[in-house]
Amino acid sequence: MKQMATESNSSVTEFILMGLTVQPELQLPLFVLFLLNYIATVLGNLSLMNLICLNSHLHTPMYFFIFNLSCTDFCYSFVCTPKMLMSFVSEKNTISFRGCMSQLFFFCFLANSECYLLTAMAYDRYVAICQPLQYTTVMSPKICCLLMFGSYLMGFAGAMVHTGFMVRLRFCDSNIINHYMCDIFPLLQLSCSSTYANELVSSAVVGTIIILSTLIIFISYAMILFNIIHMSSGKGWSKALGTCGSHIITVSLFYGSGLLAYVKPTSAETVGQGKFFSVFYTLVVPMLNPLIYSLRNKDVKLAVKKTVRRLIAK
Repeated sequence: MKQMATESNSSVTEFILMGLTVQPELQLPLFVLFLLNYIATVLGNLSLMNLICLNSHLHTPMYFFIFNLSCTDFCYSFVCTPKMLMSFVSEKNTISFRGCMSQLFFFCFLANSECYLLTAMAYDRYVAICQPLQYTTVMSPKICCLLMFGSYLMGFAGAMVHTGFMVRLRFCDSNIINHYMCDIFPLLQLSCSSTYANELVSSAVVGTIIILSTLIIFISYAMILFNIIHMSSGKGWSKALGTCGSHIITVSLFYGSGLLAYVKPTSAETVGQGKFFSVFYTLVVPMLNPLIYSLRNKDVKLAVKKTVRRLIAK
């Protein structure tokens, strides 16, 4: 901890997380609410990962990506939620400088990786609907693994850049973070040195992710829509829409809440709104994803029935 503080020329060795709210009457209800959210997120994503592993008919490219999405959301819950829950039950929720930078790194790594993962899933849906005869060839195990490796590699690179530039900053007197976690903009507000380079790098990294991801997703769905319009049968329409429906909902929730959270706050009111939207995409969306991909999916429902039968038979 001292070594990292020295390297960043910072006199601050720990930060205080203000949490989601400072109103005492809301602490206990919010603790219970987010504890239930935490349990649901862990159990939901763990269950979906186990279902995909245990049922051979789910060993397809689409479920390979869903497995990785659940794995990412599962890890998300361990990065953000524990410190948030502590803020509801402790008078002073502190985090060390090194712990703060570690949380920032893993948060950026998982968020960036999920953006690229959702992009890879859009491409997978495009191939499945527009090139069904070549699907198994185009989306071979090797290609799927390369897409996932690229997603995690890009996520890792982005996280290293964000964290590396953050460690270079000086933090002098103020160490109170107006957030429930160590995020980029709340930390930049505390720095007593110039944050111009950080803001420039953050804009470049986030801009690259948003432009690249949204461009590929929009092109994929434009091609899918064009293909659907030229389908003659109503069954083909419903099958195509059913295949893409879950992914469209996930993309809309993740990107929508993420963009709203990272509109740069200019007042105390917008800071509160930013925290609200951060809660939505760091805590609510990871809990909803297993439900979105199971309640709307016949294959997952069948896998649940088969797994239950096996457990009863034993």
